[in-house]
Amino acid sequence: MGFVPYLVVYCCLVVFTLAIIVRFFKWARMPMHVRWELYPVAHEGKRAHYGGSYLEESKWWQKKREVSLWGEIKVMVPEILFLVALREHNQKLWTWSFPFHFGLYLVGLTTFLMMVSGVLAGVLPGLPGWIGLVTPVTGAAGLCLGVIGAVGLFMRRRGSELRDYTAPADYFNLLFFVVAFGIAGVTFVLDPTFGAVSAFVGNLVTFTFPPIGTGGLLTTMTMLSALVLGLLVAYIPLTHMSHFIGKYFAYHAIRWNDKPNLQGGDEEATIHDLLNQPITWKASHIKGDGKKTWLDAATEELNK
Repeated sequence: MGFVPYLVVYCCLVVFTLAIIVRFFKWARMPMHVRWELYPVAHEGKRAHYGGSYLEESKWWQKKREVSLWGEIKVMVPEILFLVALREHNQKLWTWSFPFHFGLYLVGLTTFLMMVSGVLAGVLPGLPGWIGLVTPVTGAAGLCLGVIGAVGLFMRRRGSELRDYTAPADYFNLLFFVVAFGIAGVTFVLDPTFGAVSAFVGNLVTFTFPPIGTGGLLTTMTMLSALVLGLLVAYIPLTHMSHFIGKYFAYHAIRWNDKPNLQGGDEEATIHDLLNQPITWKASHIKGDGKKTWLDAATEELNK
């Protein structure tokens, strides 16, 4: 029965992966979003710093567009790591959201390092030893920051400003993180080197299933921590906590989407199809009857 904890974690990882893929393609197939038309757009490169765009060029539609991937990376990395936009627009929420998210990143990094150590243990003997010095630091820091941030966000949501906008699931989600990271923290106290957890992760990636054994509190806590964290990983993409996927589309498909709508181009065909969709809205300013299209609604005043 030594493989049972590993099997549970494998199942959790499969659920996580499939849920991410399904959600990504679900959002990718949604209709074209109304553009924000907000500048600067990060991929404008040299024009981005003053909010310019390719539309400044005369006869821009006849010229090849230059899109800067490096410009996007320079914006994306600070935003992902430090939640720059949240800090600028909601400092109070950022105070707790930043340590929570950064703690998640550190825990993820620690897990990745453990996986690398497990894979390369027989190839580069010296590397796992080096990683073993790093993982206790990143792991402990990640768990502490994650718990602090989750508790802070929980209390913040209980405050008067956010209470009316908080569903019971929001509280449950944060408590789930506190419990999962708390159990992992107890495991760290029992094993400050993360040796037992590292061995478990190494076995996962090398498909090795040694007997778990019956001994000791450390073994019990290691298995419990692995199972609870595995369930948390499987749970995240099934809830609105998967907003990290939505953020990709919010930036690339909405905020930064400035692809020109040229005659005969892909955008024109997509927009034409959307404009010919029927409207069922009953509002007086729309008067949809299921036959009237968006094109009708957009041109009816002009036609009068």
